[in-house]
Amino acid sequence: MTSRRSGSEPDERLLYAEVQQFYARQMQSLDAGKLEAYAETFTEDGEFSHTPGREPSRTRAGITADLYDFHKRFEDDPVQRRHWFNMIDLDPRDDGSIHSTFYVLVVTTRPGVREPEVAPSCLVQDVLVHENGELRNRSRRVGYDQFLI
Repeated sequence: MTSRRSGSEPDERLLYAEVQQFYARQMQSLDAGKLEAYAETFTEDGEFSHTPGREPSRTRAGITADLYDFHKRFEDDPVQRRHWFNMIDLDPRDDGSIHSTFYVLVVTTRPGVREPEVAPSCLVQDVLVHENGELRNRSRRVGYDQFLI
């Protein structure tokens, strides 16, 4: 964790644990198809950019609508997707926001298929803020890794 505040090491550990717990709850909501609950983890004016070539979603209502539209492609495909967040680097800012950069792998399983599919691989950049004592995403930008062959 990159620290720009004058806090102590235990405070940084508590913040790191708080962010990990936030991500666990957030992504378990998404992976369970609880799209409204996922959108509630954003600020009311939050922004979510998750797919190349697709305009970012803005506001909780916009994020929810965008996710329902995005997930239509899975209606006839009984997949289970799991988002795996790792290598989380936190950068607390003087304005109270927390800039978070981390890696994501998405693991997809299907009934009757033994091997899971692991893709895409992404770099995510979040801006987190506290609202009423809870963490929320002010913004999330997902960048897909590009492989050259």
